[in-house]
Order: sequence, then C-alpha cells, then structure tokens
Amino acid sequence: MAPVVTSVSPNQGAPEGNTGVTITGSGFTGATLVKFGPNPTSFLLVSDTQITARTPAGTGTVTVTVTAPTGPSTQNVLFTYTSVAAPVLTALNPTSGPTAGGNTVIVSGVNLSGATSVKFGVTPAIVVSNTASQVVVIAPAGVVSSVGVTVTTAGGTSNALVYSYVAASVPVLTSISPSSGPTAGGNTVTLSGVNLSAATSVKFGNNPATVLSNTASQIVVSAPAGPPSTVNVTVTTAGGTSNPLPYFYLAAPTVNDLSSHLGPATGGNTVAVFGSHLTLTSAVSFGGNPATAITVVSDSQLTVTAPAGSGTVTVTVTTPGGTSSAATGNPYYTYLGAPVLTSLTPSHGSDLGGDAIVLGGSHLTYTDAVTFGGVQASFAAISDTQVVATSPAGAPGTVNVVAHTPAGNSNALPYVYDPS
Repeated sequence: MAPVVTSVSPNQGAPEGNTGVTITGSGFTGATLVKFGPNPTSFLLVSDTQITARTPAGTGTVTVTVTAPTGPSTQNVLFTYTSVAAPVLTALNPTSGPTAGGNTVIVSGVNLSGATSVKFGVTPAIVVSNTASQVVVIAPAGVVSSVGVTVTTAGGTSNALVYSYVAASVPVLTSISPSSGPTAGGNTVTLSGVNLSAATSVKFGNNPATVLSNTASQIVVSAPAGPPSTVNVTVTTAGGTSNPLPYFYLAAPTVNDLSSHLGPATGGNTVAVFGSHLTLTSAVSFGGNPATAITVVSDSQLTVTAPAGSGTVTVTVTTPGGTSSAATGNPYYTYLGAPVLTSLTPSHGSDLGGDAIVLGGSHLTYTDAVTFGGVQASFAAISDTQVVATSPAGAPGTVNVVAHTPAGNSNALPYVYDPS
C-alpha cells in the first residue's frame, strides 16, 4: 500500500528553502523520496508515521509527496512558499527564573506570529499566547546557568536573548497583617517578606489558605477556618519553606447583659456592656448606630456612651474575632421618650401629706421616682399615661411635682399644700 501523507508542519516557509518541517502520515517505512512539488529534498525517517525534512527552494503552493517501494502518496497536502520575515526578539520579562521552571515569561519582538517553537536553550517552552509582537510562555525547567531563548516561525529562527536559571532562595516572612482573625476564616491577610514568588503553599498551621495574589514581596490570602488558638503561618516556594509567623484565631465576642436596658432617645448616657472576649473591641453598635467613648474594663466588661436612637435595638460588639449575635443573653436596649406631665389630680392637698395624686402625661411606664418639691413620694406606674403617687408632708405653699424615668426628668407641675 502506498504511503499516506496527512499533514506537514509548518505548512509554509521561505522561498529559499531550508525550513524545518515534520511530515505526518502512515506507511513511511522504506521511504525513498520526499518531494515538495517537483523538487526532492533530503529527509530523516523517524518512524512509519513521521518524517522530518528541510524544504528545498521553491515558489507558490506545492504538494508534499512521499514515495516508498509501494508507490508515491497521492493526498493533496500542501506547502506554501512565502516571503515571511524572520522573527526578531527585543526583550524578555523576566530575564531570570527558578530552575524548577513553571513561571510565566513574556517574549517581545517583531514578526512573531505563528510561532512553531520557543526554546530555552534546547528545551521547548509551553506557548500560552502568541501575537505578532509578543509570545507568552511557561518556562521549562533547567539547571543553574544562562541559556538563549529563541522563537521559530515560518520565517526562520530568531536571534537569542539571554535567560538565567537561578537557584530558588528560601522565602522569608517579615510581617503579617492583620495578625488575628475570626475562627470562621474568610478574612483577607497580607504576608510581606522576600523571595515569595511562585508560592506553592501558604498554611495557617496545617490548613492551606487560598492565595489571592502573589509577588516577590507580598502574598495576599484568604485565611482558612481554625479553632481559637495561635498557629504558625508559613509560605512554601521552590526554594523551601519560610520561617513561621504567629496568627491568632479569636473567638467571636458575646454580649450577655447591659447595666441598663433603658435610656433616653437622645443618647449620651453611659452603659456598661457585659460578655466575653471583649478585650480587642473595635466597635459597639446600638441597632446599627455606633457607640462612642468605648472603654475596655476587662475581657468581660466595657463601658460606652450610647448613641441616639429609637425603639428596642440589639447591642453588638465587634472584634477581630467577629461580631456578637443576639443568640444568647440579653443584649437588648430600649430607647425611651422623655417623660411629660400634663395634669395633677387633685392639684392640692393637706400639708400633712398622704393624699393620692394622679399624675397624667406620657412616657410614664418606666417611672422610677416622683418628687414633691424635691421630696421623694411613694408611687405606682399604672400605664404609660398615668402614675398614682402619695403626697409626702410639706410646708403650706406651692411646690413642683416632677416624674423621673431612665430617659430623664419630666417637666414640673405645681402642687399646692393646704394648711391643716
């Protein structure tokens, strides 16, 4: 059976010939002749399915044929003679890399379209992308030395630019920011140092982190989850594993109780917050409104100045370990309107005291004191609009009656002591 030619690569070359090509097909064993159109050329029989050859000089588009004792191939596999300018290299970036290879190298120049080969010395690189002015490759492995990088196209092989294989240096970590985070992980951590390029692993203890970006001096990662503890963070590259830096997994804070669960809508009052893991508090929120004057008393207590607000809200604490939730304890705080008095019934009584006086008004539910001319009276809050007080004894004359709640003092209404 006659040889079968299925392809020739590259399928074009310079008219003066001498383009290296690979002919693929079958039935090549015993081949005696390879021709490009009418012109024979020297060749090397690699196997029954492959022949390598150098093109003879020629013009136009010609058929490639292989002849064996069984006859010539008859397939219409074409090779085109064309004046293609030889590739010229102008720059490599970077000009050096690790002996392990695997790093990206950008080869710049002119006439680089259709690159059939990019070699580092005699070792081919993997071509990632190719334009007329740039070829992006993955560098092959090599030994510590300098080699010539060349690009081959249908126009020939380029000049060589020097690329140096260097022994990878051990990575060194100098800082980690932040140095603590929540047990849930997922926070962004920046590692700084030297020799950090092409990191193959970043570990928090034994747990790998997700690398977001990587340069020679900085790696940005998403921290993995971990239990409350201190772990060592390390970076591994082709040069080895770095020194460790400590990272602290922090339990989320909790809020169990407040010194007061009531306060004025205008805020400004001091509230103690009780809970756990509060030492590194960075923010306290009353229903989304930030508190001020945060003072850490201990790991279980803070004092803050409440912000203005309304209604009943949840008080939360934020630390590097996260933000507290309302799942446990009593973190709720209710904003109260200032008490208002509109009536006293009756508005006078005996100077001996003991009379029942009904205070009418609004925001009276949380009344905690009633005074007649500054003298405390016994009382009972009946509703948000009514308090019943027992008048204390007083000198004949007029005094001010004031109700007090956690939101402050009410306005004053006059009460007249009648002489007995």
